[in-house]
Amino acid sequence: MDFDWSVVVEAMPTLLGGARLTIIITLIGLAGGMTLGVAAGVMRAYGGPVLNAIALVYIEIIRGTPMLVQVMFIYFALPMLANIRVDPLSAAITAIMINAGAYIAEIVRGALLSVHKGLSEAGLALGLPNWKVLFYIVGPLAFRRMIPPLGNQFIISLKDTSLFIVIGVGELTRQGQDIMSTTFRAVEVWSAVAILYLIMTGMLTVVLRITEKRMRIL
Repeated sequence: MDFDWSVVVEAMPTLLGGARLTIIITLIGLAGGMTLGVAAGVMRAYGGPVLNAIALVYIEIIRGTPMLVQVMFIYFALPMLANIRVDPLSAAITAIMINAGAYIAEIVRGALLSVHKGLSEAGLALGLPNWKVLFYIVGPLAFRRMIPPLGNQFIISLKDTSLFIVIGVGELTRQGQDIMSTTFRAVEVWSAVAILYLIMTGMLTVVLRITEKRMRIL
């Protein structure tokens, strides 16, 4: 079978549109996931029994269920339970947000607890309140240690957007499927889709490596 480059050329504008939507879903979802994850991670590291328990329940439920089940629940089950209409794009962003947030929470918790307690005690001894110790002393050191695992989570979340094909979101994988169903050129279409995913994850990896190098703890 000959590889027909013309199929890839003709499909590229549509695929790039799908890649653009993939990036938008990932960025918005990860922004929310970071907010949720930092909050839950701090609750796990420094919260009392109640806050710790709330964060732990959230983390275990999300980490214990597949992303596919989560987005199906948000899109199909939630409207029945709460009488809330959820469009596919909102369901996709929400799924990325709550899923990434659970994993980011554990990354944050581990990084915060890895900072030597002596630094916190020194800050408190100087009369700083707890929030300033966390914000100015523990936080910056912990953030440097979060970068590699956060990078892995960002890449995983980007690739997980392909699961949203099941609810009709027009991201990259869905566009590839639509093009293949009309052209019947599976090799060309899925090769192009794979290359676009590699480009996106590769660019993200480069950015994260540069950030990690600049913030490396000596």
